Amino acid sequence: MFSGIIEEAATVVKLIKEKGNLNITLQCSFVDELKIDQSVAHNGVCLTVVAKDDKGYTVTAIQETLDKSNLGLLNVGDKVNVERSMLMNGRLDGHIVQGHVDQTARCVEVKEADGSWYFTFQYDVDKKMSSQGYVTVEKGSVCVNGVSLTVVNSKEDRFSVAIIPYTYEFTNFHQIRTGSVVNLEFDIIGKYISRMMVK
Repeated sequence: MFSGIIEEAATVVKLIKEKGNLNITLQCSFVDELKIDQSVAHNGVCLTVVAKDDKGYTVTAIQETLDKSNLGLLNVGDKVNVERSMLMNGRLDGHIVQGHVDQTARCVEVKEADGSWYFTFQYDVDKKMSSQGYVTVEKGSVCVNGVSLTVVNSKEDRFSVAIIPYTYEFTNFHQIRTGSVVNLEFDIIGKYISRMMVK
């Protein structure tokens, strides 16, 4: 379980493809604190630490994860938003994030707004999934590349988010351009409510 509050943007230092799997090695400031088998969210995808040394740590993404997320598009040198699992004795500063990416979206607009930015993302709509809560709602929560954000201008197949300078610099939002692919996780509470209403 995660909160969508990014700890830092880790750097990809090695990518090794093994059959359908991709081993991703990253460097970040808290490598020494990580343990084998620990869960860490990468651009919102929960992955398990499988190896580590003083210089970095490695996680493995299976083919299904690569198909449903943007991790298969990574290159050495890219920044990845990382967050360790949530501690249950603290404040929930973001929202409840599972680390299970629902689908990807494409950035269709980046607009500067007097020191902040509005990013607009468009995604493929599946009517059945929409009826089960895989949608955004105005002022609701959405997780974009692992970042907990508030939705503005929610439409059937797109939405916008406002990004303050801190978030822009501290996460990989500063690398997102028109055409960039991002990971989406829709709000789990909305999914449960939608499912109950169907019955």
